[in-house]
Amino acid sequence: MTDRPLDEKLANMQAILRDLGSVAVAFSAGVDSTLVLKIAIDTLGPERVVAVTGRSDSLASEEFEQACELADALGAEHCIIDTEEFDNPNYVSNPVDRCYYCKTTLYTHLSSFIAEHGLGAIINGINADDLGDYRPGIAAATEHQVRSPAAEAGLTKNEVRALSERLSLPTFDKPASPCLSSRVQYGEKITPEKLRRIEAAERFLHELGIRECRVRHHGDLARIEVPVADLERLARRDTANKIDHAFRTLGYQYVSLDLRGFRSGSMNEVIPLNVRTHEP
Repeated sequence: MTDRPLDEKLANMQAILRDLGSVAVAFSAGVDSTLVLKIAIDTLGPERVVAVTGRSDSLASEEFEQACELADALGAEHCIIDTEEFDNPNYVSNPVDRCYYCKTTLYTHLSSFIAEHGLGAIINGINADDLGDYRPGIAAATEHQVRSPAAEAGLTKNEVRALSERLSLPTFDKPASPCLSSRVQYGEKITPEKLRRIEAAERFLHELGIRECRVRHHGDLARIEVPVADLERLARRDTANKIDHAFRTLGYQYVSLDLRGFRSGSMNEVIPLNVRTHEP
């Protein structure tokens, strides 16, 4: 049985890509950018598509490895750009619009890249749901004429996952994994050392069998977010002791378990509502 609305959105996305002719895909190996890369290759042919991954300290090593493996599996030309957002004090100081400075750096590099390679446009994996969220990086995309074919076609996050499953993409049920810097409380300076600590802490939780988690960094305190169904398991004395020991070894003085559970973008809860909703 076909899903006509989803088929129509896919057709719209393919039409957008054909109009662009050739593209560089900002590729992170997440569910969104993987789908966009797959459809771009199927629509335009691999010779007209380049997957480009920005490499920096804010990208977890496992995510970088997955990007390389996925691009190869999809038959895409894959280029790596070393970004320098840590050279920008506006990024390192970690304001609430930090993502704007990160994406500005990436898209500046990509603008030069498509000019050098004669490609028609930069495209990203933004979906329709993202447009209603607080995402300063979208402003950077707009400034650099970056296109978002999934969002433009009206694909929601659930539809991206459904279409990914239909196309047998391994990322169809992959948890979201934003950059490591998003775990650091706003206003606290971002350093590579802090990001490595966060990465190691989350890796430890993954090794315990926790598939979706965040380690929110608040100075000497690590605030762990996991789905509510996993809270009881992590709170058990033996497991809690293991986590406490591992996190203290990494350098945290205090380890807490957020009783509200996992919430994507929970750091944004401290941002005034008018800022998040772009209201005066």
